[in-house]
Amino acid sequence: MNDQTKIEEAGFVPASRIAAIGVSKILQIGARASARKKEGLPVIILGAGEPDFDTPDNVKAAAKAAIDKGDTKYTALDGTPELKKAISEKFRRENGVDYAIDEVTVATGAKQILFNAFMATVNPGDEVIIPTPYWTSYSDIVEICGGVPVLIPCDAEAGFRLKAEQLEKAITPKTRWVLFNSPSNPSGAAYSEADYRPLLDVLLRHPHVWLMVDDMYEHIVYDGFKFVTPVAIEPRLKSRALTINGVSKAYAMTGWRIGYAGGPKALIKAMAVIQSQATSCPSSVSQAASVEALNGPQDFLKDRQASFKHRRDLVVSALNAIPGLACRTPEGAFYTFSGCAGMIGKTTPKGKRIEADSDFTDYLLEDANVAVVPGSAFGLSPYFRISYATSEAELTEALKRIAEACARLS
Repeated sequence: MNDQTKIEEAGFVPASRIAAIGVSKILQIGARASARKKEGLPVIILGAGEPDFDTPDNVKAAAKAAIDKGDTKYTALDGTPELKKAISEKFRRENGVDYAIDEVTVATGAKQILFNAFMATVNPGDEVIIPTPYWTSYSDIVEICGGVPVLIPCDAEAGFRLKAEQLEKAITPKTRWVLFNSPSNPSGAAYSEADYRPLLDVLLRHPHVWLMVDDMYEHIVYDGFKFVTPVAIEPRLKSRALTINGVSKAYAMTGWRIGYAGGPKALIKAMAVIQSQATSCPSSVSQAASVEALNGPQDFLKDRQASFKHRRDLVVSALNAIPGLACRTPEGAFYTFSGCAGMIGKTTPKGKRIEADSDFTDYLLEDANVAVVPGSAFGLSPYFRISYATSEAELTEALKRIAEACARLS
């Protein structure tokens, strides 16, 4: 037996840093739904975390022009000067926050921004406070970087928002960061200035704790809600805050893979070290397109916002009409996070008892051919998430099926 055979028989052993991290439940559900579709079943997937609109034409034209000009080479490590300038001006114009060019970083999506930041700052055992429900990548990235996610449940009665007393109680000498996402994936909940203020006061009392904010859904808010980013409310936190955003959601550019952030110069420099050994620069063409997205016309955002609001209202109304479900009206994003406690303990027509929200979502997929994601995937049960970034016709049919499936439970 040669050495190669011994290795093959021994099998693959993953690194301990990923031993406890599995494939996202969202991706698992998507794969199951896609497999059912291939079998010819009329599956409606309400799990997509991306707008169903197309990238604006002026942005696509800018990308084509960049290709024609030969802007297809490596760029500066963490963003072209042109894109950093556009981002700096965006922060100033829309958020009232001043970030110099060397306080801005650009990466291959906001997920890489998160990874760079945690990898550059988190030592083994450092704690990161994350309100739940939360985007699952947050905790997974923290764990990969050797940190400890501290998950704080925030249910519908709390508006899915962290309260100051919860934050105060969760902070320890090991706390490195607290992470906010507003509007939120998966709940659509958003923090107003009044919501943020007591939380920021807590952070002022704990100077060793840094603040990370994910503002990706900034432009998708409803009912006159006024978006605000924490550093604009409390400039004294600017020296220990990272403000994350990107072009994916507002400009329907998920596949272009551009995320960005503003933060203290030392942090931005440390993040660049991580990026230099991971991906190096983001796509040159995507960066050129993003310059146009940020600098170009913004009027289309209101039309898309109105379309999402119409669909939000349709989904919330239909869900709340189903006995056993309770859906809070979200302030933003394109998700609903509905309570399904009233379904726990019921029995399906096939005799299976629903013990958890994952059982309920499994039932919807198998019985109604509607794919949604259980709240347990986002750290809070019993709930389920619907993405309404799909056509009104599909939403209407899916909601009808969900209502009928719930009625068949006993």
